[in-house]
Amino acid sequence: MDFFKRNFRLLIIIVSLLVSFFSFFSFYLTGTYKHLKEIEVDVENARNEKELLLTQKVVGLNEKIEDPVQNLKKEKNISDAQIREIETKIKPAQIVFQNSYVTVLTQLMLGLDLVGGAQLTFQAIPEGGTEINRDTILGLIKVFENRVNASGTAEAIIQQVGKDRLLVEIPGADPEVVKRRLLKTAFLEFKEPAKLINPKPDGKIDLSMADEFIWISSGITGKDLKKAQAVTDGAGNWLIAFSLKGPAIEQFGKLTERLIEKPLAIFLDGRLISSPTVRSAITGGEGQIEGRFSAEEAQDLAVQLNAGALPIPVKIIQERSVGATLGQDSINKSLKAGVYGILFVILFMLIFYRLPGIIASIALLLYTLITIAIFENTVTLTLAGVAGFILSIGMAVDANILIFERTKEELKAGKSFFNAINAGFDRAFSSIFDSNVNTLIACLVLVVFGTGLVRGFAISLAIGVLVSMFSAIFVTKTLLSVATKIAAFRHPVLYGVKI
Repeated sequence: MDFFKRNFRLLIIIVSLLVSFFSFFSFYLTGTYKHLKEIEVDVENARNEKELLLTQKVVGLNEKIEDPVQNLKKEKNISDAQIREIETKIKPAQIVFQNSYVTVLTQLMLGLDLVGGAQLTFQAIPEGGTEINRDTILGLIKVFENRVNASGTAEAIIQQVGKDRLLVEIPGADPEVVKRRLLKTAFLEFKEPAKLINPKPDGKIDLSMADEFIWISSGITGKDLKKAQAVTDGAGNWLIAFSLKGPAIEQFGKLTERLIEKPLAIFLDGRLISSPTVRSAITGGEGQIEGRFSAEEAQDLAVQLNAGALPIPVKIIQERSVGATLGQDSINKSLKAGVYGILFVILFMLIFYRLPGIIASIALLLYTLITIAIFENTVTLTLAGVAGFILSIGMAVDANILIFERTKEELKAGKSFFNAINAGFDRAFSSIFDSNVNTLIACLVLVVFGTGLVRGFAISLAIGVLVSMFSAIFVTKTLLSVATKIAAFRHPVLYGVKI
């Protein structure tokens, strides 16, 4: 521990390595993984059964209702921790490697050219003498982009084709899901519980029957919404915060006052989202919708609730699912080329720079892990993005070469190892900084004015450049400083210098 206290920067590097590695990869025994996939199917079926049940009856007032999800958890001894793990790690993940013993997963989001997706062509319909011009199409593109890219990571391609048509391509998506997102405005409805009365054939009420409650409309719907917004609570759960307008504010206040200590149901497109118990009257016309939303679902729902009608009617003239445009064989070859490129770069650094080359190779591997871990949580990776990432690897090595050459010059001038390393980094820093800033400016221009694959290339390159500066300046310098504290590593030959 004293060693790490004296070398705090080294401790930061080790922590960065561990966090990046385990945030990008998830490891499971293959038997455990298959078991969790079976649980995923069972839980989904139980939730669908529960959803159908809750849509029809009122939980809390109907005493005989059994929860299918709770029954499944008891029957198969499923814990809440297992369900959370399935939701966050298993369900959205892709298999990187699998054999009969171990399964390695990642949640890296891949683009249309790598995994395929949905492709739809829409045609604008002139209505009431409305002319289809450039401004009309731009307005339609803006609405489509807001709905499809609600989470900011979908990497959808939306472009004009001809005078009155739009082509929409979304990676990894089903055409039916795309149609729902683009064309459907979510219908929100608030409902209250009411006792179901079952009269006898003679018209009398059977008092011996247990009370049963159903949901009935309160008259307040999504048309009364002023604004809806995706937000998070203190625990990181996604919610929909909403505010009402006009007479609905007073109507909602009276409704919640009437339902104190009773449930108020929120239905979306005829499906029960949540049924919280009202604790006090809500007179300000504001509230929240809870419902196990992911970030993308919450943003998507908020967009749909705020969307209203499209600026101009459209119809679908073509829809299809598309496979990976490059083919799996091309993808494998491209990834293999990237791995070979990294290995050849490492070999070059080892031959020409010896000990500093070994340190630069370690920094390069750390750089690769950190960059991919950032990609996993920020961008949808296309092959153009892969190209930007590989290009940034070359820039990371270039920075190391500048530093090592300056360090060798200082050693030849007779400076000590510690002073030579500091001087080498200080004198190379301005060149490294200027070149990387110029690259980042170019990336910014491509992000602002580019679209689709060009923007993905620019984003991945910019992330790689920023991480490469951390790798070359911070990681390499720290590892070199630690190495020079060991007497065996202070021989000039290990640095390619003859004195």
